[in-house]
Amino acid sequence: MRAVRAGLRQALPSVVVVVVVLLAWEGLVRALAISPVVLPAPSRILSALWDARATAAGHAGATLAETIVGFGISVAFAVVTALVMDSVGWVRRALYPILVTSQTIPIVAVAPLLVIWFGPLGLLPKITVVVLVTFFPVTVALLDGLAGTPRDATSLLQTMGASRSQILFKLRLPGALPSFFTGLRIAVTYAVIGAIFGEQVGAVNGLGIWMILSKNLFRTDLVFGAILITAVLTLVLWLLVGVAERLTIPWYRESRRTSA
Repeated sequence: MRAVRAGLRQALPSVVVVVVVLLAWEGLVRALAISPVVLPAPSRILSALWDARATAAGHAGATLAETIVGFGISVAFAVVTALVMDSVGWVRRALYPILVTSQTIPIVAVAPLLVIWFGPLGLLPKITVVVLVTFFPVTVALLDGLAGTPRDATSLLQTMGASRSQILFKLRLPGALPSFFTGLRIAVTYAVIGAIFGEQVGAVNGLGIWMILSKNLFRTDLVFGAILITAVLTLVLWLLVGVAERLTIPWYRESRRTSA
């Protein structure tokens, strides 16, 4: 309960800011009589979203499934890649510049190619986009965490006769977990957006295609509703990563609280 109360206290300023912005938005739209096609009021957005809740749930479920599958594959590949790059020097020197350079390629140019190669209606293009946008931060975060292992601790284990694998699993990986979870938190915020972008290039279901259909019907309120669902899904996944971090490395948060 203490942790819950602390979390609520930390979230309170953000909640207040959001409420103030929504009230100002509502009042401005009503005072200026702005057309709902241009800018719907928050109350209208929530009402439209409630009326279309069955449709919204179906599209949100499709996007969430693509996000979870793509993010899971991305994390698995990222962990394996980071471990190989950390263990083999020439692999790190060969792949690291390529990883950095890959981030200069706009996903808007790659997504249409994925649709051409794999078809517009399957899951593979959307999952691939999620992998592409989340792979880099997880890989780099884990690499940096492994590289930050104290040399004194490594030397101590070596003098005690520890093998390379024992040093990795008993010292280096546990020490790299805080950086790894930082990378996960960054990557998961991109995951839902990546899935939605892949849907906008080609899909039947999902929040991305629902945004396009709503826009074509001049249902700006539903476009904002889809954006709201996107934000909620992203926030929930971000919080789940935080819960996983608390369960996996509870000592890290305690050490930060003690140092603070």
